[in-house]
Amino acid sequence: MSYCINPLCPQPDDPGNMTNLVCRHCGSDLLLQGRYRVMRLLSDQSGFGKVYEAYNGAVPKILKVLKPEHNSKSRIIELFRQEAAVLSKLIHPGIPQIEPEGHFQFFPRHSKEPLHCIIMEKIDGLNLKQWMRQQGNHPILEPQALKWLKQIVEILHLVHQENYFHRDIKPENIMLRANGQLVLIDFGTARELTYTYLAEIGGGGSVTKISSHGYTPPEQEKGYAVPQSDFYALGRTFVYLLTGKSVTDQSVYDPLNDQFHWRDHAPQISDQLAEFIDSLMAPTAAARPQKTQQILNNLANLYSISSLMSISEANTNLEASTTNPSIKTKSQPNISIETEIIKTPKIRWWLGGILTLVFGLFGVGGWLLYQSYSPDLRKTQEISPEELSVVNTKTFTAHSSWVNYLVISQDGELLVSGSADKTIKIWNINTGEEIYTLEGHKSYVNYLAISPDGQQLFSASADKTIKIWDINTGKAIRTLEGHKSFINHLAVSPDGQRLFSASADKTIKIWEINTGEKISQLKGHESAINFLLISQNEQKLFSASADKTIKIWDINTGQVLRTLEGHTSFVNSLAISPDGQRLFSASADKTIKVWNLDTGEEVNSLNDHTNYVEELAIGANCKKLFSGSADKTIKVWNFANQKLIYNLIGFPNPIEYFAISPDCHTIATSGGKKIIKLWQVPQ
Repeated sequence: MSYCINPLCPQPDDPGNMTNLVCRHCGSDLLLQGRYRVMRLLSDQSGFGKVYEAYNGAVPKILKVLKPEHNSKSRIIELFRQEAAVLSKLIHPGIPQIEPEGHFQFFPRHSKEPLHCIIMEKIDGLNLKQWMRQQGNHPILEPQALKWLKQIVEILHLVHQENYFHRDIKPENIMLRANGQLVLIDFGTARELTYTYLAEIGGGGSVTKISSHGYTPPEQEKGYAVPQSDFYALGRTFVYLLTGKSVTDQSVYDPLNDQFHWRDHAPQISDQLAEFIDSLMAPTAAARPQKTQQILNNLANLYSISSLMSISEANTNLEASTTNPSIKTKSQPNISIETEIIKTPKIRWWLGGILTLVFGLFGVGGWLLYQSYSPDLRKTQEISPEELSVVNTKTFTAHSSWVNYLVISQDGELLVSGSADKTIKIWNINTGEEIYTLEGHKSYVNYLAISPDGQQLFSASADKTIKIWDINTGKAIRTLEGHKSFINHLAVSPDGQRLFSASADKTIKIWEINTGEKISQLKGHESAINFLLISQNEQKLFSASADKTIKIWDINTGQVLRTLEGHTSFVNSLAISPDGQRLFSASADKTIKVWNLDTGEEVNSLNDHTNYVEELAIGANCKKLFSGSADKTIKVWNFANQKLIYNLIGFPNPIEYFAISPDCHTIATSGGKKIIKLWQVPQ
């Protein structure tokens, strides 16, 4: 449809205006500047303006319109115009591109007051606040933090070189493109560093104050922002990303003593990175890095230190294994690891040579030790589980953005992948051939499930919809709508009649698959719901949440039967033992807890992982429990005694999601990359 932006129009969203050139209710033009057709209102809560989606032909754009009540405020109009002026000078994939003559005035019919408008590139993706919520507010890991820091600082480097600084860096103002590029948005508050401005802050002149609670540095709160103010806000932004906690949360900020305690909530990062973040957030601007180039140099050092620490750790493990036969060396498969490192060519060559030597010795040493490791010297598996190195057998590379979820069909013939590129791909797992690409979602595909009869595929998306597909033809059957936020997980009843969906909107919805009708809705969690599991008798539903709890529901009545508490961080995944007596829960607190389903009591806590436990899966034929973690391992457990049988090692990336074949011989992983790898599990 065409949307009328006249603030006095009685029906701006009338579908009858679809092909009209003027609004049939107020007579205002619907084709702005002769080429932009507005389609819908995206937000009226964005600062001083309203945000619309518009199209120039088939190309989507963002239209910002200053609210009429600000037309008498020259300072606000100046800030609004400035966004277009700043963007027109900055050309970078991390900055939205402004249209030619990007700022213009539009006069609605019979109006004497113009509407101030800016038209710019539409960024296809989520902002980092939305992205974190979609991920269950899981803290990011150090490699991702270093990569994102480099991207943002490179953007700021360009901005500052043009004598501007942003003044409002925060998670909501950083967006993530589908290709992984971060984009800094909302330059309406950007300020040019001129002699006039320096005179204003030096002499106490009038400077517009911009403040975002928790991210604005002390000097800017007093109306004296400087370029180094951007660095403070950047540090605070990464505290949020690295802890998953609001920077005003009292677990990280003590308001009585004005002290910031965030490091304890980011155990996954090195002391060097933590000290770097703290340097960005120094209380005074003079104590922070003074230039973006200085920050880029510091980041290059952090990359180098991280690489050298990895080498040192490998050498330590190798030396220990050769002096103590009871310590086994991991045998590395032939895997290509992509690492982005900033350093001079000479250092890169030197490190590359050492890495090659270390990994070569590491793999050969591990193999020789494994061959000579006699059974009578080995400890029992209960004390020292065997480490088995997986082998990469196939690689799939057709997605254009990172892969969010994988599932293998019950017959082991198909692999299905869902991606941030908004598509789903169905592959022949044996040949690697892409059979179908399913298109239709408008945002990231977060989760996939296959019906018990193997005939239908269900996909959940950040576009708040669920789609049902015919898996044999790749055709869409039905779209289910009703959630108010991202959909994180799906569960299909064993009889194939009902679908259960879990969302970041804190609700669970139950759907009739054949009709697409919503049957009921369950509420009770205090945060995003990450996982659902249905009991075999279809009488109970289990839900895991970012509120650190697990709830057990009566499916028929919708009542909460029991709430299980004990995890100290987000609960990510669930599994039930084959006898139906034990529930296993995986958490970002690095543990897997075991619960007695009759009493609701915690009977065991498995603490062998050294980082977040992301995913649990049951081997259909081998009857074992598999757990994947950000520590780059998949561990295999005995259901009966909850003992660790063996570790699967050799994965180059943290295990965010994985799928296991019915025969338990093949594992598919994505690791947050654009590629999918199949691994052969040693027997």
